[in-house]
Amino acid sequence: MPQNRPVDRRLIRRSLQLLVGLFLYGIAIALIVRGGIGAAPWDVLTQGIALHTGLSFGLITVITSGVVLLLWIPLKQWPGVGTVLNALLVGPSADLGLTLIPADLPLAARIGLFVAGLVLLAVATGLYIGGHLGPGPRDGLMTGIHRRFGVRIWIARTAIEVVVVIAGWLLGGNVGLGTLVFALAIGPRCQFFIPRLSVRMPPRATEGTDAGTPVGPELEGSVDPSEPTIDSPAG
Repeated sequence: MPQNRPVDRRLIRRSLQLLVGLFLYGIAIALIVRGGIGAAPWDVLTQGIALHTGLSFGLITVITSGVVLLLWIPLKQWPGVGTVLNALLVGPSADLGLTLIPADLPLAARIGLFVAGLVLLAVATGLYIGGHLGPGPRDGLMTGIHRRFGVRIWIARTAIEVVVVIAGWLLGGNVGLGTLVFALAIGPRCQFFIPRLSVRMPPRATEGTDAGTPVGPELEGSVDPSEPTIDSPAG
């Protein structure tokens, strides 16, 4: 009789971290958007597109993720299961959060929503990146440019986000003080949570097993560890 294979508890934890992290990521985006004091760079673009199309914020997030994944092709990137789920799940989670969280609250309440969203997004990033199941679409674009052209991570990320912020602003997205605070604060927050929530992996498990470009602790030798790679936002 065939022997039962032992349950891979590490894989179960990684999968749960991925799913919980992606769900919380979408909720965090909704909190920041409802804060109304300035969205994260990619969310500014999403808001701008929503104003001109009438599509939901979450649906545009999913579509944008798909477009970004197409840009992986010339960069010779390959998605992992975490990449695909990121592209598909964060948008609906954000739509759920936007449905549940009221808009047009007093300024003090909106600032509270923004701060809560910023912290929650960092925790969510630590969870899904710590699962080692593949980078998010926008992370892969950033790290793909880094590996393909030798551009430093922070330069690639800054250039991409400047472009999307300008495009989103021109389309009517919400650029404000919160956008600047997000840009300055999210990196250190993620740098704190990623190593604390990362699943400890055997050396062999982190050598080329993740499709695309791995994120966080797996970018050994190719990314300056002082430059955390985060998907901002979602997607």
